Amino acid sequence: MSDTVKPIPDGYPSVSAYLAVDGAADAIDFYTSVLGATERVRMPGPNGTVGHAELQIGDSVIMLADESPDIDFVGPRRRGGSPVMLTVYVEDVDDMFARAIAAGATSDAAVETKFYGDRSGQFTDAWGHRWSIASHVEDVPPDEMARRAAELAGG
Repeated sequence: MSDTVKPIPDGYPSVSAYLAVDGAADAIDFYTSVLGATERVRMPGPNGTVGHAELQIGDSVIMLADESPDIDFVGPRRRGGSPVMLTVYVEDVDDMFARAIAAGATSDAAVETKFYGDRSGQFTDAWGHRWSIASHVEDVPPDEMARRAAELAGG
């Protein structure tokens, strides 16, 4: 490894999600219009598909491409659902959640204020990816968080 090449390149977090999407171009439009993502890179794939794309959401990078079943790179709909949820902190969770639903996402959990200080909701986008979006609304000390959690659990 050269001293001039950084093992973690500038502008990339240590962990980034990479999504397989059946309809990546439409998904990019959804993520930019609803989640406020900025398109950083888009490389064409065969037959008008997206071979690789990178989106910036806040200080995070989401990578995605159209499905490639020949290498078992397929999205959640083809697998029967997603076991993964992507969590994004946003300025106005209520507005973003409403925009997601209006743009075709399905509500999995309505927006509500949680005992740990976040106001959050969950949706599944049209491509089967699950999202939790949240705005932090209260700094809850650990002892108060434990008290609230116990109260919710019935004791």
